[in-house]
Amino acid sequence: MVLVLSIDRSIIDAIVAHARRDHPDEACGVVAGPVGSDTPTRHIPMDNAARSMTFYEFDSMEHLRVWREMDDRDEEPVIIYHSHTATEAYPSRTDVSFAGEPGAHYLLVSTREPDSEEIRSFRIVDGVVAEEPVQVVEAGVDPHAVQSYMFGQSPATVDYECSDR
Repeated sequence: MVLVLSIDRSIIDAIVAHARRDHPDEACGVVAGPVGSDTPTRHIPMDNAARSMTFYEFDSMEHLRVWREMDDRDEEPVIIYHSHTATEAYPSRTDVSFAGEPGAHYLLVSTREPDSEEIRSFRIVDGVVAEEPVQVVEAGVDPHAVQSYMFGQSPATVDYECSDR
C-alpha cells in the first residue's frame, strides 16, 4: 500500500512562504487536522528556537501550547514540516532521530535555490524513512476553513520575542 500525502495548494503555498521568510534559518511548523482523518487543514507556523541554518527545534512552550490546542480541538499533527536551506529536501540523521510522531507526514522544503522549491514528504517510523508522493489539490479544502496561526508573526514581519503569554 502506497501512502500519499494529499494537501491543499493554499497550505503548500503558506509553508513555502514561511520557509522563504525564515531563510537562511530553517523554518518549522505543523499542519493540524481532525483526529484520524489524515487530512491537513490548519497551518501552524512555529518559531525555530534554535535559529539555525542547519537545525530546527520547536520552542518548548510554543510546542506545549500548540499540542494542547490541537488536543482541545480534537486535532492531531498531520504534517510536521521544516526547511533545509542549503541541502536537498531529505531527512538528515538528526531529523530522523527527532521524528517522534509515527502517524505524521514529515514534509521537507528545500530553499537552496532562490527561484524554486523542492518539496518532499516522508513517513519516519522507528528510524526508517519512507518517501511518499505528494498530491497537491486545488481548492480541495474550503479556503475559508484553512487557518494559519502566526504566533506573533505577520506575512510582512516576524517577531521572535518569546514570552509566557
